[in-house]
Amino acid sequence: MKAASVSEIKKELKERSPSELLELCLRLSRFKKENKELLTYLLYEASHEPSYISSVKEEIDLQFSEINNSSYYFIKKSIRKILRNTKKFIRYSLKKETEVELLLYFCEKMKSHEPPVFHNIAMQNLFGRTLFSVGKTIKYLDEDLQYDYGRAIEKLKEQNYI
Repeated sequence: MKAASVSEIKKELKERSPSELLELCLRLSRFKKENKELLTYLLYEASHEPSYISSVKEEIDLQFSEINNSSYYFIKKSIRKILRNTKKFIRYSLKKETEVELLLYFCEKMKSHEPPVFHNIAMQNLFGRTLFSVGKTIKYLDEDLQYDYGRAIEKLKEQNYI
């Protein structure tokens, strides 16, 4: 089966009644956890962005506390998974400020993790790439926020091996 384009789906959805749209949304939410998470964000948390950011930060804290520290292999796998989940939550929001805030928080948690992850080249590179992407995203924000987040990036850079 070939999937329809977004414009075709949009045209078809405009022709549906509100009750049919409700049924389609509920049916869509049954298939994938990400669909359900996105609907939850859009319905309950999109209007309260600061509380959404704090709940994602709590999730990041929880995931960092559950890392298996027995070897750098497991630490590296866990940190990549945490970053993947963080980026998924960022995709739900689509706001640049949320993206910068969450990625900076991820970097802070990564920096303060024990045992230090910077003895591993792959983790140093992951940290550097994440800070680089934050730096690129900052350019789209207001000047005041650019300055504040730029200082936060510099602070993270100077305290590490990068």
